[in-house]
Amino acid sequence: MSHASTVLRPAYRPYAVRVAAVRRLAPHYVRLTFTGEELEWFGTAGLDQRIKVVLPLEGIAGGFADFGQSEAAGDWYDRWRALPPAERNPFRTYTVRRIDPAARELDVDFVVHHDAGPAGTWADAASVGDALIIVGPDERSPLSRTGIDWHPGTARRLLLAGDETAAPAIGGILDSLDPRCEVDAFIEVPTLADTALPLPTARSDRRVVCLPRGDRVHGEVLIEAVREWTRHQGPLLARAAAPRPQMLDDIDVDRDLLWDSPEDGDGEFYAWMAGESATVKVLRRLLVSECGVDRKRVAFMGYWRRGQSERVE
Repeated sequence: MSHASTVLRPAYRPYAVRVAAVRRLAPHYVRLTFTGEELEWFGTAGLDQRIKVVLPLEGIAGGFADFGQSEAAGDWYDRWRALPPAERNPFRTYTVRRIDPAARELDVDFVVHHDAGPAGTWADAASVGDALIIVGPDERSPLSRTGIDWHPGTARRLLLAGDETAAPAIGGILDSLDPRCEVDAFIEVPTLADTALPLPTARSDRRVVCLPRGDRVHGEVLIEAVREWTRHQGPLLARAAAPRPQMLDDIDVDRDLLWDSPEDGDGEFYAWMAGESATVKVLRRLLVSECGVDRKRVAFMGYWRRGQSERVE
């Protein structure tokens, strides 16, 4: 393949896949393994790389309108938007959990519960053979690492924090970490039984704690755990402090996008936080405003807003 043809290849493209296996990981988690011939070219960056799960729609032959999936089109989104609204297949954002291009297999972990959105509801009922379209990276593209928010730079002391929706991304990050890194990870999950969620924790310098929420308000347990962690990290956080006073914009989580992943930089410490927007906002303020951590060393992603579905424009 010539260099010119490689440059023209889109960073993201649709992949037609089918469910090859269904595995219940915990009461509120199901892992679907997808297979498809074109997964041979699916991107292998891992970490917290985002993908789009495009769901079937009743009333359309085969379940999917034509938005370029048969052509591996890089302009799939423009084609999707050009469809009549009633023919636009819904899609949601998820994270790659595992990709094996040689076996042409892709794992995606879904959160499922009684009030799950359309993707979680679909995944909870999925069976082997069910068709789906996944928009993801093309390994042959020079931009195949698009959709990654993990930029620790030189940091070797890491903090990961998120709710159940962030667990797959945290798992992907842990799988891909440099062996020299020391990490503390806190994940709030719905129930005690969900703490059995399989995560890579077999190293003494990687402390991964799943925190059952139970009947408490979403995010409270996670915020308490991170706050307690900061109380024991004075010297580390002092070394990560900003060189000058910082101001944080007051973000309205019901209106504004809560998302910032600063580019790679120098420093010993790096924090990555994702999940429900209001919780992430509190965690960000805790680290930056209360502890003085340089905001360039803190990545935060509001994956969802309580009471709202994913906005698609």
